[in-house]
Amino acid sequence: MALIGLALTGAAAGLGAAVFQQRDQGYLTSPTQRYAVDSYAITSEQLEVVLDDNDLNLGRNGPIASLMLRATSPVPGQDVFVGVGPRAQVAAYLAGVEHSEITQIRFNPFQVSYRTTPGTQPPTTPGRQDVWVASAQGPGTQQVELDPTSGDWAMVIMNADGTKPVAVEVQAGARSNLLGPLSLGTLIAGLLLLAISIPLVVVGASGLGRSTAHQVTGSPTPSSEAVQALPGSSRAAGPVNRSAAPFPARLRGELDPELSRWLWLVKWLLAIPHYLGLMLLWVAFVITTLVAGFAILVTGRYPHGLFHFNVGVLRWTWRVAFYAYGAIGTDRYPPFTLARTDYPADFDVDYPQHLHRGLVVVKSWLLALPQLIIVALLTTNTSTWWATRSPGGDGSAGSARNDNPANMAGISLLGVLVLIAGVVLLVTRRYPPALFDLILGINRWVYRVITYVALMRDEYPPLRLDQGPHDPGETGPGQPSTPTPEPVPVASS
Repeated sequence: MALIGLALTGAAAGLGAAVFQQRDQGYLTSPTQRYAVDSYAITSEQLEVVLDDNDLNLGRNGPIASLMLRATSPVPGQDVFVGVGPRAQVAAYLAGVEHSEITQIRFNPFQVSYRTTPGTQPPTTPGRQDVWVASAQGPGTQQVELDPTSGDWAMVIMNADGTKPVAVEVQAGARSNLLGPLSLGTLIAGLLLLAISIPLVVVGASGLGRSTAHQVTGSPTPSSEAVQALPGSSRAAGPVNRSAAPFPARLRGELDPELSRWLWLVKWLLAIPHYLGLMLLWVAFVITTLVAGFAILVTGRYPHGLFHFNVGVLRWTWRVAFYAYGAIGTDRYPPFTLARTDYPADFDVDYPQHLHRGLVVVKSWLLALPQLIIVALLTTNTSTWWATRSPGGDGSAGSARNDNPANMAGISLLGVLVLIAGVVLLVTRRYPPALFDLILGINRWVYRVITYVALMRDEYPPLRLDQGPHDPGETGPGQPSTPTPEPVPVASS
């Protein structure tokens, strides 16, 4: 319901933008593109309209829809003609006249295909014919507007004097009085679904979060400062280096000693069931984060259930990433659970007893901006744009493709490192430990930033790359802590 509500709300926003563009009798228009043929006329394919003419008008609001065709001759001093008429009469007018019918148009990149009908007779002047239901001719830009009615129609563009060749810059447009009511109705439906689904998502996520926290420890995870103060802790003695203090979000990943050479090639496919579940969980994650933000703004506390649910979503996401695409560090299939398990990859965040109310407004986007830029550089695919123009511009299909930029999706830095690790594993059956440590360090940086952006902690993520399978100062069941230093021998007297 939340997904449908979000989709309808987004569609309503798009329709609202279209309604705004239609103000003052404006049209929704296509890009202006050049159409050029060596014949006497450019015609459209058959435009068949089947409507009940009694339903075409909406009383005082005018026609349901209006169409527009705008043409400009790029040749100085050349008058252009634009006309719309019944297809049968247009065909009779152009009988024996060489003309080109548009059969296909592609916009990215722009390319138009024609079917040319041969002929030996020159046409009579188009403006003197009585076959047109709407027409315009003259210098500069000529525009035809038409309210569609039932029938078979054809649009024609020619030189006003009936000569060839024909070259024009064309733009088409449409306007509908239904967009306003449709936008309002879609918005109401979307908001209604969101009003019903968001409380259900929050209640369900809170229940799952409480259940997850109970399954893990039954009590909040102690903070890193509390761990340092525990009696007998290897970190209890000596001053704490605050510049290198562990961040309260901890990411762990244990590299399997025996990895399959080839399984990493299909792990992304095997993880599809996880992708489907995570898609829904991340919709809930966004909703619960927004709700938690309002709760923090009012109370200064992150709701316990929502906190543990969101940590569980990040934990689940990290396990799938560690298995399939973010590290390929294990061949063990990830479990379908939000709770902590004995899986070789894990993620956890210390629950904050208090959060700053004012920071919640700015830390996710303003304060986190430098970190987001770094994460984007590490994890976002690169794109290369180029535009190659053929000399002379002969208007051929090949030059039409070259006149438009082409997009080539690249691969992120993290993706490159994981790919290198996979290739080395395929060839040598060995995962380079130093490369694994670097990959874990990048993932750790990313998840720390997500923790901060998702309002879970007020501590700013450290600008350092903590490499290796374990976070600095990581403690807990099954997790190593900082080793106790060996005693220094002292000579006796």
